[in-house]
Amino acid sequence: MKSAEKLKKDISNGLYNSILEKIYCKKDFKKIHERYIDLINGFCANFGSNRELSLFSAPGRTEIGGNHTDHQRGCVLAASVNLDVIAAVSLNNENTIRLQSEGYPLDIINLDKLEPEMSEYNQAKALIKGVVAKFKKLGYDIKGFDAYTSSNVLKGSGLSSSAAFEVLIGNILNGLFANNSVSDIEIAKIGQYAENVYFGKPCGLMDQMASSVGGVVSIDFKDSEKPLIKKIEYDFSKSGYALCIIDSGADHADLTDEYAAIPYEMKKVAQVFGKEVLREVDEKLFMENIAKVREKCGDRAILRAMHFYADNNRAILEAEALKKGDFKKFLEIVTESGKSSYMYLQNVSVCGSSTHQAVGLVLALCDKFLENKGAYRVHGGGFAGTVQAFVPLNMVTEFKTKIEKAIGKDCCHILSIRPVGGIRIE
Repeated sequence: MKSAEKLKKDISNGLYNSILEKIYCKKDFKKIHERYIDLINGFCANFGSNRELSLFSAPGRTEIGGNHTDHQRGCVLAASVNLDVIAAVSLNNENTIRLQSEGYPLDIINLDKLEPEMSEYNQAKALIKGVVAKFKKLGYDIKGFDAYTSSNVLKGSGLSSSAAFEVLIGNILNGLFANNSVSDIEIAKIGQYAENVYFGKPCGLMDQMASSVGGVVSIDFKDSEKPLIKKIEYDFSKSGYALCIIDSGADHADLTDEYAAIPYEMKKVAQVFGKEVLREVDEKLFMENIAKVREKCGDRAILRAMHFYADNNRAILEAEALKKGDFKKFLEIVTESGKSSYMYLQNVSVCGSSTHQAVGLVLALCDKFLENKGAYRVHGGGFAGTVQAFVPLNMVTEFKTKIEKAIGKDCCHILSIRPVGGIRIE
């Protein structure tokens, strides 16, 4: 920890440039330095300047392969990106956590009152409480601290701002109270626990794992307690394509029921065969019993199960294509995944909505503007949020211009894959 003034001086003098370059995948340090200095100033304005501070960062993530496969203990391909949530933190010698997120109300957590409360569902306070409660259950002596956070991970963007926030809190607790003894994988699981039990969202584990571990990761959740994680060494910057995330501008709020219906229906299919999740059901057995499943679960559940089996396999094939350096094959599989999400998983538009189909519109524009070059797909949970596109470098400027003319200024974000996950900077 360092004093606020010392920390700002060291940032300005480039002391942290090496790690900042790795985190943000660029050497344009002026804006990066300004952002961290603003963060420290924000802490001082809210909690006082005569404090010793630490700095933490946790990235957003992009799902590359395996759309809605993780909650069925399937396979995914994901990566951390160079957008993140950052925090300036200081111990306060109290039994209270005070966390001020830029632009949001102050969250206050009493460390003696960490039970989940339904009234706090969908609030940042619930995520903080959940992560802290799990660390305490693991035996760590968590004490009070003050924190100021700032994020450039677009809320509701499909880049998983909530997972980044959970991983950030996990790294703060790990760095300050656990001597960094909690693994990246365990921090991801703790984040999922907080989101499931305290936040009220039945998410899988992919978002937290990609944010916590960092880089491009292939994850097999067959054993949910010990997921098989493999880093994929591939430099996307040498592929000849840009990774674009397009914010459709759709309202991401109040969609928990839509998201929850997907794992619910998939698990309902698995239960027909006496299993908990689809990964435990042989695909051939499923296909041989379509009539029985249809009677018990309905047609949409069958279609969503068919998507699971196909996209689970695609995630594996995408990882293999990248390992071999076959980017053309990789793009073909990405396109197949996108079509499957639209046709079978049906997570592009809210059921029954004829007016608000922003994600579907962005997908149609990508199809038109890319002219059979590159690839595109619904990104993340779906229904609202974003579309992912791999765009040839010689088309990026024109593509971005056309998309933003139709959807809105600054809706198309050109990102880089960040090689590190959640991290303590100071």
